[in-house]
Formats: sequence, structure tokens, C-alpha cells
Amino acid sequence: MRAEDLLFQDARHVWHPFTQASTAPTPIAIARGEGPYLITADGERLLDLISSWWVNLHGHAHPHIAAAIARQAGTLEQVIFAGFTHAPAVTLATRLAERLPGGLSRIFFSDNGSTAVEAALKIALQACYNRGEGQRRRILALEGGYHGDTFGAMSAGQSSGFYAPFADKLFDVTFLPYPETWADDADVEAKEAQALATLNRVLDEQGGETAALLLEPLLQGSTGMRLCRPAFLNEVVRRVRARGILVIFDEVMTGFFRMGRMWAAEHLTETPDLVCLSKGLTGGFLPMGITACTQPLYEAFQGDTFDRAFAHGHSYTANPLACAAALASLELLETAQTRQSVARIGETHARWQPELSAHPNLEHARGLGTVAAVNLRGAGGYGGDTSLRLRQFFLERGLLLRPLGNVLYLLPPYCVEDEHLDAAYRAVLDAAQTFGGPS
Repeated sequence: MRAEDLLFQDARHVWHPFTQASTAPTPIAIARGEGPYLITADGERLLDLISSWWVNLHGHAHPHIAAAIARQAGTLEQVIFAGFTHAPAVTLATRLAERLPGGLSRIFFSDNGSTAVEAALKIALQACYNRGEGQRRRILALEGGYHGDTFGAMSAGQSSGFYAPFADKLFDVTFLPYPETWADDADVEAKEAQALATLNRVLDEQGGETAALLLEPLLQGSTGMRLCRPAFLNEVVRRVRARGILVIFDEVMTGFFRMGRMWAAEHLTETPDLVCLSKGLTGGFLPMGITACTQPLYEAFQGDTFDRAFAHGHSYTANPLACAAALASLELLETAQTRQSVARIGETHARWQPELSAHPNLEHARGLGTVAAVNLRGAGGYGGDTSLRLRQFFLERGLLLRPLGNVLYLLPPYCVEDEHLDAAYRAVLDAAQTFGGPS
């Protein structure tokens, strides 16, 4: 299909996500991908510096993952996962259980990050019910967290500000302060102390009624690449666990070396009872979600009657093609080349932070692992005019960057080269000069 025909039919029939169709520019038709590049129907090469919504780990159309999917497609493409099993799912579950921290040995499959979170919330609530602690019906979460777009995930992420039309349909969640920090933050200890004092008060009031705490470990992505310190999260986990509350880590974005280590949880000494995975799980090739939990939590669902079982699932649960992609991605993650690339990307981010911090139109430079971000003064909020103009500014320079309101961030695939990152940072500085101003 010619690019003009594709865009004509797109305008007639397609509803794009997170887009105001009345004001958005015409979408860009992508014909193929190659390493860190997306290639448009017109032959233009765009450097993908956000990993296509944070899912692509190893580069587009990576031959190792593509070949694994092709082999699996010739053998088994799908089978109902209730009452049946297959080697790709069992192998993937085993390898994840071997690598996850804290005895997270039971793997529940779903379709994406939202469904992984949804399953985790339901597991936590039903586990309390099955154990005779039916009074534990409350959920704790951190202010500014984003966990997806299904109703349970929206409820736990309603403080992110995305869900006003559905506010009366969301269940009640208690939100705790999030002490966001950055490279030159002199107030972080005071913010953490205040947040922990609020936590103590909430636990005194609601601790016996609370089933679980859900949080994004170290980095809140969608609400602005907001970092917090590992020591703070360790203390939060210790205090809630002392009250018998389960801990859920949403590692949908932060897993698979995004934060410099295999899991963001590896920066902490405390471990969760459940963890949610998706995005980079299949290397960016196919949808899949994982909710992992400990053996004691799994055993809360065992019994002689079905009412104790976890009656939850999806048509494509443990899809063999997605399992094959995930296994191939794990193989690539375990290579020395990937680990060296992750370390190199982190070093390049760190090298540019002083220059970002020194720019008068930029503030709060921060980064960890392969993620780096900085705030642009005077840029306005999410979806605003400046944010849209910034996207076009970067596209004209051959860069796919998608600012989160006033937050400019880089989250590249691991095959990106230093020269690519240097070009991106020079463009960020140009954007600061062009669009920045007084807050």
C-alpha cells in the first residue's frame, strides 16, 4: 500500500492511543525497523530513542528473536492454557523463576502490563480472603504512580491524573507521598522523612485493613521519569510488611536492565511478594504479561474446592509465540555484549548530566541505568502545545523522542551507539534553547 493510501485509510478507520485526533499531526507511516532505527514509508530513518514506548530492548527486527518466533510458528501457535501446557511456557517460567529475586517462583501469564497488574491486585486481595483475612480489602500506592488502563490498574494509578472521566467507577486507594529526587536535590532527606511519617500514620489507621502496597520500584515512568532512592523504598517495604501487608513491584517498565540491573528490585535489599512484568519481556516483538509471586502466596489458593482457585485468565495466556520471543530475548540479555551496552549507555547519560544541569532552561537532571531525564522550564503539561511542538522539533532532526509534558527523556534500545546518544543530547540542548524559559 502506498503511503498516501495508507494514511487516507488510517484517517478513516484507525483510533490511535493517547492522541487527540482533532489536533494531532498526521501519523508517520513506518515501513520497517532496523536496529535502533525506524524507517518510514518514504525512506526516512528515525532514531528510536524511546524504544517504541519502552518495549524494544535489542533493536528492531532483531534476527535472533524473529527466527525464534518463526520456528515456533511452524510448530504450535496457540493452545488453551487451562488444563494444557507446553514447553515454551514451562521453560520461560523456569528461567524467570531462576532469575527473579526473593523466591518469586510462581509465574502467572497474561497479555500486557495492565493485566499483569490487574492479576497481582486480585491475587493479593483473594489471598487475604482465602486466608480468612477478609477485612484486608484496602490497597496502598504511591502518589504519581501509573500502572495501566484497566480498572484495577487505573484505581491504583488515579493520582497520575489520567482518569478523570472514570473517577466515580474506581475503587478507593490510599496514596502515600512519593519523594521524587534528582542529581542536585538538597531536600531529599526531608521529603523522605515526611513521606515515612505519613506512612506510619496510614499504617496506624488502616494497617489491619490493607491487603497490599503497589509501587513502581525506583522510577515512575509515565508521570515524568520520577526517581526515588533505594533506601527510602527499603524502609517503606519493611514497615508495611511488619503489618502483614503484601508488597507488589510493578516492573513493567523497569525490568530487563532498564535500571542498569536485571530488575530494579536488585537495587534494593528488600524484595516483593509479587512482581509484574511486560514491555521488554518479549524484546518488543509480541504482547505478554507476567505476574510472579512466592510459593507461600501461591499455596493460599490451594484446596479441594474451586472457590479457592484463582479464576482469572486470558484467551492468549502463555501464547507460545510470545513465550518463544521472551526466551530469545532472555538469551540476548545474558550475553556480555548486552551487559556492556547497558553499562555504556549509563556512562554516556552520566557524562551529559553536568551539561544539562548547567543549562538555565533545564532543571532536575536525573538518570539511572539506561534511563535519563531532565525538566524543561516553562514547557507546560502533558499533551500541551509545547509538548507537541517538541515532538515535531525532534522528528525534523531524525529523532523519535516523545516528551512527557515538560520532561525530556531518553530510554533507548541497547543497540544504540554513543554517537546516537550524543546527537540526541545536542538536540535536547537545542530544544532547551528554543522552547525553554521561566517556569
